[in-house]
Amino acid sequence: MAGRGTDIKLGPGVKEAGGLAIIGTERHESRRVDRQLRGRSGRQGDPGSSQFFVSLEDNLMRLFGSERIARMMDRLGMKEGEVIQHGMITKSIERAQKKVEENNFGIRKRLLEYDDVMNVQRKTIYSKRRNALYGDRMDIDLSNMFYDVAESLVAEYQDVRDYDTFRFECLRNLAIDAPVSEDEFLSGDTSEIAGKLFDLAMKTYRRNMDGMLERIYGVVKNVYETQSSQYENIVVPFTDGIRTLQSVVNLKESYESGGRAALRTAEKSVLLAVLDNEWKEHLREMDDLKQSVQQAVYEQKDPLVVYKLESYELFKKLIDKMNKEVISFLVKAQLPVNTGEQQVQKAPAPRQELPKNVQTSRTEIPSYGDPSSSGDQQQRVKTQPVRVEKKVGRNDACPCGSGKKYKNCHGIGE
Repeated sequence: MAGRGTDIKLGPGVKEAGGLAIIGTERHESRRVDRQLRGRSGRQGDPGSSQFFVSLEDNLMRLFGSERIARMMDRLGMKEGEVIQHGMITKSIERAQKKVEENNFGIRKRLLEYDDVMNVQRKTIYSKRRNALYGDRMDIDLSNMFYDVAESLVAEYQDVRDYDTFRFECLRNLAIDAPVSEDEFLSGDTSEIAGKLFDLAMKTYRRNMDGMLERIYGVVKNVYETQSSQYENIVVPFTDGIRTLQSVVNLKESYESGGRAALRTAEKSVLLAVLDNEWKEHLREMDDLKQSVQQAVYEQKDPLVVYKLESYELFKKLIDKMNKEVISFLVKAQLPVNTGEQQVQKAPAPRQELPKNVQTSRTEIPSYGDPSSSGDQQQRVKTQPVRVEKKVGRNDACPCGSGKKYKNCHGIGE
């Protein structure tokens, strides 16, 4: 209607008859759309005309002063259905359209202010994801995550003076015991204790990675030297004792790097999977928050201000939860006990750094399962279709071959 991608060509005899005539049965809320509709006539110098008909009962007129105009028309003696052509009517319609346009502009401006809050968070998350996807600043990001987790644990439980829970959380998230005694924890400086916890966690993590590196390289070396002509990529499983991650790595690259490529791919996969899952959950929470803060107007508060404050707290929780999920898996990561050459699977070359077989869910890191399961054991069993035998009718011949009807033979009593 407004001329998007359509060129109306006048047929024979149309120009002589006056060209294209535009007839509008009502006025749009936006003056721009009305002008676009009028512009459909007289294109490229062709003749044409336009005429709009408006009723005082149209939505636009009804919402913006039609009763006042109707009373004025009654005083002037205008009859029902009589055509009214007056400059006052035209100006009244334009004023109504301006009010609607101003209201719509305010709505769009408000939505943009809400989106600006999300855009800041979006840039932070996408930056982390880009670094993980392409391997840029991977070591720096992991180191920052270790320190953030250590600082978060110390600050949280030092405030409530709960040393026992602090030790438990250190074991659960960092796989280490607390590096300080209870007296030091309760009376010491938060930054100093966090630094000690960070140093111990990093040492433990590096020692764990060095131990896994030897096992990974042993398997990769054996496969590369004996079956490199058959396998381009291999699937290396990693487990934290509860969940398992299947990591697709390039065989040649892993062999030439001494197995470090496999570890780096595992770090990327865990970080990407956790980040994607938690970000999706965060978007759902932000949508719910955007709806709930509208009730703040009843408390004479600005919903946008409340939204900014609440979204900041949600984002801090997101980063903290994501850091703990990633670090908890990496510090406990091991190769399954029965990992060997017989468990190495052939895998297609991935188009991206992230393995194709990594699956995402709302609550778990993808591709996790029983740590003792291999790739072959984790394949889904295909469901076989249920086959139903053809039912014998009561008046059909009995399948036993007696020549009797089924109801008089084996179907008696059914």
